[in-house]
Amino acid sequence: MTAARNPQPTARRAGVTVPLFALRTAHDWGIGDIDALVACAAWIRGAGHRLLQILPPYELADGETSPYGARTAFGIDPIYISIDGVPDLDRREIAEALGEEGTATLERVRRAPRVDYHTVRALKRRALGRAFDRFLEREWAKGTARARALRAFVKQEDYWAPDLALYVALRERHHGYGWTTWPPPERDRGAEVMARARPTADGDPPDELGRIVLRHQYLQWLAHEQWDRARTGMRDIGVELMGDLPFIVGEESADVWARPQQFMRDVSLGAPPDDFSKEGQDWGLPAYNWPVMDADDLGWVRARTRHASRLYDRFRLDHVVGYFRMWVKPQGGAGRFEPGIESGQLDRGTRVLRAMLTEAAGAVHVVAEDLGLIPPWVRTTLAELGVPGYRVIPWEKDAQEGFRDPRAFPALSVASLSTHDTKPITAWWEDFSPAERRQLAALSGIEPAVGPAERNMALLGLLLRAGSALTLTLPQEVLGTMERINAPGTVTETNWTYRLPQTLEDLATDPAVGARLESIRALAHDAARD
Repeated sequence: MTAARNPQPTARRAGVTVPLFALRTAHDWGIGDIDALVACAAWIRGAGHRLLQILPPYELADGETSPYGARTAFGIDPIYISIDGVPDLDRREIAEALGEEGTATLERVRRAPRVDYHTVRALKRRALGRAFDRFLEREWAKGTARARALRAFVKQEDYWAPDLALYVALRERHHGYGWTTWPPPERDRGAEVMARARPTADGDPPDELGRIVLRHQYLQWLAHEQWDRARTGMRDIGVELMGDLPFIVGEESADVWARPQQFMRDVSLGAPPDDFSKEGQDWGLPAYNWPVMDADDLGWVRARTRHASRLYDRFRLDHVVGYFRMWVKPQGGAGRFEPGIESGQLDRGTRVLRAMLTEAAGAVHVVAEDLGLIPPWVRTTLAELGVPGYRVIPWEKDAQEGFRDPRAFPALSVASLSTHDTKPITAWWEDFSPAERRQLAALSGIEPAVGPAERNMALLGLLLRAGSALTLTLPQEVLGTMERINAPGTVTETNWTYRLPQTLEDLATDPAVGARLESIRALAHDAARD
């Protein structure tokens, strides 16, 4: 097997982790959109941070809010399309599509403190539906340059775009029910059904199903065009974009429908028993069928990596230990590791990671989420491949010595004070014991009893001085607020609905926020972070 190694960044960098849905702008539709990436990049640049990490932006089914529950490993969720950036709409057409009631609803969701996915999705569908009607009339029917550009996009993204569009169209036809419930010709991808995934000839009006297929291809084209423009804008500002690849997709996804044999659907993926779960965790997800995937040289894994390399400058591999060994549980049976022996696990993880690094081809930097119970040989392998893992400061402890000094973290690592699944350090501090507070305060160079603002700034300084080549912080820690993005194991209206407290335009002109960003910029400069 050809050796592959992760390209190593040449600079110490500081970044901010923020969900795309959390971004606010003066023109958003109640959720962050693709154009907001550029405004957010400019904002964090003011704090001396030159990397923006987002959570997965992949397309969700109706009713789903977790970015890790997408129905595709490729397509961008149309909910993130910036309506003002759609060339097939003008303000009059937007107003006509929404009507007075819709316009009033839009103003309400813009002001809302949380993302209302159901309402936002409905509003954007109305506007984007009008945009697609105009595109069919003005571009598609006449075979214009934009019509040819859409065809070129579908051809370029042939591995996933036709499948995803047909999957969405069929699911819409079946009132939202997943593919395992469809009639056999559709469930089993009969030849006549699959022919519907291709665009019609120039000028030919699509039939009802073909229209839905084409509409979704159009939406993906719009989203990717906007994404490319945003990437250009971020590069002009000097900020990298880092993404996040969920470990796997759900059974009721376009990917499993398109390649059912490449996934183990008779077991449920999860996590083995530990101190927190005596019986282990059942995530209700399929598992990879590695022997079948090997038959086409991990084609799905490679295609997914190439697509991520198009979207991002770096990306994080969620649950990286799963590429080495998956904990699977048959219905009514006992859980087991797959592969079952350590040598097979080591070979499997190395094979998959090398395939990913080969496809990234030096264009992006890959990061591994290696939190939790990880066998030592997994981290050894990651180090050999040049893939950094995570160092979350509150979890980095020795049994006898307590917290490790972040300055001793290896350069080949990513340091943070928290993650999107924990409280921000602004709130987490209250959970520490008095002894832990004293030790963290000593590492930060402050007294334990200082006020929250001074303490938070000192903790950010502690993070930025870490030996890790990359540090990541949450926007709540930049702003000194305490909200959570997600609380694992709970289902509440606050999970995955966090929004910034102000628009990015207001944050950019707020004197108090500006002073705070300048202090953080100074800390980053003193820590030699470029």
